[in-house]
Amino acid sequence: MEHVLPDDYKKEEQEEILRRYEHLLTVWQTRKEPQDLALVEDAFYFAANAHSKQRRRSGEPYIYHPIAVATIAAEDIGLGRTSLVCALLHDVVEDTEFTLDDIRQRFGDKVALVIDGLTKLEKVENAESLQAENFKKIISTLSYDVRVVLIKLADRLHNMRTLSSMPPHKQLKIASETSYIYAPLAYRLGLHAIKNELEDLSLMYRDPVVYDSIRKQMDGIRAEKTALLRSFLGPAQEAFKKRGVEVTSQIIERSTFSIWKRMQKKQLTFDELYGNFNVRLIVDCPLDMEKIECWKIYAILTDVYTPNAARLKDWISSPKMNGYESIHALFMSHEGNWVEVQIRSKRMNEIAEKGFTAYWQYRTDNQTESGFDEWMKRIKELLGSESDSTIDFVDTFTNDLFSDEIKVFTPQGKAIALPKHSTALDFAYSIHSEVGNHSIAAHVNNQLVQLDHKLSTGDQVEIITSEAQHPQEKWFEFLNTAFAKSKLKAGIKEYRRGFREKGEELFNDIMKKLAMEPSKANRNKVMESQRLTSAVDFFYYLSQGKITEQHIAKVLKPQSGSGSSFLKRITFGLIGNEDKPEDSVLESLGEFDFNVATCCNPIPGDEVVAFNFPGEPLQIHRSDCPKAINMMSHFGNNIVKAKWQPKSDIAFLATLRITAIDNVGLLNKMTDLLSNEMKLNLHSLQMESKQDLVEANIAIYVHSTNELNLLLEKLNKMKEVKKAVRVKLS
Repeated sequence: MEHVLPDDYKKEEQEEILRRYEHLLTVWQTRKEPQDLALVEDAFYFAANAHSKQRRRSGEPYIYHPIAVATIAAEDIGLGRTSLVCALLHDVVEDTEFTLDDIRQRFGDKVALVIDGLTKLEKVENAESLQAENFKKIISTLSYDVRVVLIKLADRLHNMRTLSSMPPHKQLKIASETSYIYAPLAYRLGLHAIKNELEDLSLMYRDPVVYDSIRKQMDGIRAEKTALLRSFLGPAQEAFKKRGVEVTSQIIERSTFSIWKRMQKKQLTFDELYGNFNVRLIVDCPLDMEKIECWKIYAILTDVYTPNAARLKDWISSPKMNGYESIHALFMSHEGNWVEVQIRSKRMNEIAEKGFTAYWQYRTDNQTESGFDEWMKRIKELLGSESDSTIDFVDTFTNDLFSDEIKVFTPQGKAIALPKHSTALDFAYSIHSEVGNHSIAAHVNNQLVQLDHKLSTGDQVEIITSEAQHPQEKWFEFLNTAFAKSKLKAGIKEYRRGFREKGEELFNDIMKKLAMEPSKANRNKVMESQRLTSAVDFFYYLSQGKITEQHIAKVLKPQSGSGSSFLKRITFGLIGNEDKPEDSVLESLGEFDFNVATCCNPIPGDEVVAFNFPGEPLQIHRSDCPKAINMMSHFGNNIVKAKWQPKSDIAFLATLRITAIDNVGLLNKMTDLLSNEMKLNLHSLQMESKQDLVEANIAIYVHSTNELNLLLEKLNKMKEVKKAVRVKLS
């Protein structure tokens, strides 16, 4: 192809395309020798010609997207020549007539391998979720080239920035995938700026009301908070200057998603949170002086302000698994405000922003393995392990490899990184499958504990085993990591195989008594009745007496009239005419049977999402429900975005948490408000007194968010009540 833009583009579009390409070259900071520039230019014109007849949904030339992805890869991630070539070409094979062989012949095997990793699967036979299959394909590339994932993150970021042109159900699907998979992936690769933007954009489409509310409140306090932090920095900078320490200071604003998450976790309003604006101090010093200089800055600050020692976090001595290093400290300002301060070196700050690529740029040959290396090892272990389904693989990946970690030690002093909330049994399986399968107890810090004991950072753990022990189903309750659960599942299966011969003999004897053939078809009928999918489990339960002759006879020789099939309609949290849940309709959908999810208890007025699975009632969730986000990331094609328009005789369950002063008559006042004034039905009430305060959890039936908000307003106006909030997620 010639290095000219085709006539499919208008003149002004050609000018804009070239302007954007020039900007890409400007932000490209790695090696730019003539041969590098020539290769990137060739890829640019190749992509521009290949996509010349394509338009994005917004109407813009499609080539804007590959250029934007390459620009993010260069400017925000710090990638180089080969990555920019791949970013420019990443959609060519998927969306144009050119093949992978065409790419290979023109740009070489390395570029073709990355492009193959970035190209979506069109169809997978018997796939539960094409979304999950495509994600697994991308993750598998981590074992040979991390650039695939880095370019995919750049691609996802630009798609999120331009998501407004997509229809609502597509917005929900893509936003949920982003928050469930891609934002945590960016975090694990140390790309904090990209992670924050992905989370914010995802929240903007999943819950626009919450997003807009937080943004407006941040805009309203920005000038005041910035002035307070500048006032805080004044005496500190004087102290640094006096001691000859050069420090660059920044005022940092928390991301919208981070603020929302803290509000949910702490059950606080925006006004009750502190730390939405923070101070970052950066020192430029040699590598071998970083720890000394950072702690020196902390020490100088303690001479000026009083620290909160309980809130000190040291991620310099023990970096996070994603390479993040920093000291986080809390100081009381002279105006009486707590101020969070982040202290780090210039190198640490670059790694915090650009993550994986910056880490490798600074890495030395004699450096010990870091969290990045350990994480990559765990990914390779996961890729090499058996999994029943791709969805299981994705859930294992997100549960184990995205969660915060703890570090514990073996009896020999070797550090082992585990996901937060891991138990002694999780630790055992992380050592080896056989250690886990034969575990009976553990010593944690020389104290004997049971297998379900939760571990904390710094624990030293020794597993006690016995050859007489075998893996048991009840252990699933003790495990937090999906990796350990998969090992336990395999161990149970292997153990139960030893009972197959005995089980087959029993099955043959029972079928002989019933004068029936011990056929696979008959066996499958019994297995289906017991909800079993494995013959190994069937013969094991038979050998253990958990499946009996009576069970088998009931299925294969049912008594006349004893069996009947019926459809049970579930109406979680519904009051009114329970036989007609269709009295509540979904706008633009007509009338449907539906189930209201008990995990998040949505009520009319909430931002909701419906899932439409064949042969099942619609499943209604809040759009910010973690379970719904998980489902949207796997089953995007089953999403139905909806708004509720309920009739007045239908009520839904909502839970309130109330903190109040423990006065005589408080309960009467609250129940009088609920029952007599608001005319609401009470589902349950739990109260616990703590010194002079009382904590109450009240489950109440309401008809809409407007009614609920009015109730909360009235509760919060009661002089005894300190705070009344809705508990959105159970």
